[in-house]
Amino acid sequence: QVQLVESGGGSVQAGGSLRLSCVITESTYCMAWFRQAPGKEREGVARILTGSGSTVYADSVKGRFTISQDNAKNTLYLQMNSLKLEDTAMYYCAAKTSSYGGCLLRTSTPNYWGQGTQVTVSS
Repeated sequence: QVQLVESGGGSVQAGGSLRLSCVITESTYCMAWFRQAPGKEREGVARILTGSGSTVYADSVKGRFTISQDNAKNTLYLQMNSLKLEDTAMYYCAAKTSSYGGCLLRTSTPNYWGQGTQVTVSS
């Protein structure tokens, strides 16, 4: 069973940066970051295909966030720059192990989830 462990969350002022990390115990087809703010539905932030490195971003984070992977370290990253108040949320690392059906940035796509790490942006 795949296990995912996130780290790197914290509190930062608006305009600042944070980098999230997610260590994965097994190989996967694709990896993604999702987030959920209080009272809101969980939403996709970015995803990466493990083999090709192809990425997809939510419009709200394009140009500010970068998803990347280090296959040698079995680690997924999310570099978050120019953070805004509305980026405050619990951030989840997620993985899909099968290539069947592709890898859409939807909450129904992953079959494994991390426990989440909190990101709080203040003014």
